[in-house]
Amino acid sequence: MPMTQPSPYKSTGGLARIARAFGYSMQGLGAAWRHEAAFRQETWLAVVLVPLGLWLGETAGERLLLAGMVVGVLIVELINSAIEALADAISTDHHPLLGRAKDIGSAAVLLMLLLTGAAWASVLIPRWA
Repeated sequence: MPMTQPSPYKSTGGLARIARAFGYSMQGLGAAWRHEAAFRQETWLAVVLVPLGLWLGETAGERLLLAGMVVGVLIVELINSAIEALADAISTDHHPLLGRAKDIGSAAVLLMLLLTGAAWASVLIPRWA
C-alpha cells in the first residue's frame, strides 16, 4: 500500500490545536442556533430541564441521567443538523438517498426524545405514585 501524505488541513497537535478546535465547536453551536429552529427550541427546553433535572434528582446518578439525557437530545440534534446541511450542500433537488439520510437523522432525534422522556418518567413517576 503506497504511503500517502497527511492532509495539509489537519493540525499536528498542541495547545493551539485545542484552542482552534474549541473555536470551531463554538462556530458550530452558533451556526446551529442561527440556522436550526429545532436546535433553538430544544436548547430552550434544556435551559429549563437541565436545572430541573439537577434539582429533582436525589442521587448523583439520577441527576446525571436527567440532565444528561436532555444534553443528549442536543447532541443528536446537532448531528442531524449536520447531516441535513451536508445533504442540502450536495443538492436541494429531491433525491431518494438524501431524503433517506435526512429521515434517518430525524428518526434518531425522535428516538432520543422518547428515550429522554422514558428516563425522566422512570425516575419521577415512582416518587409520585
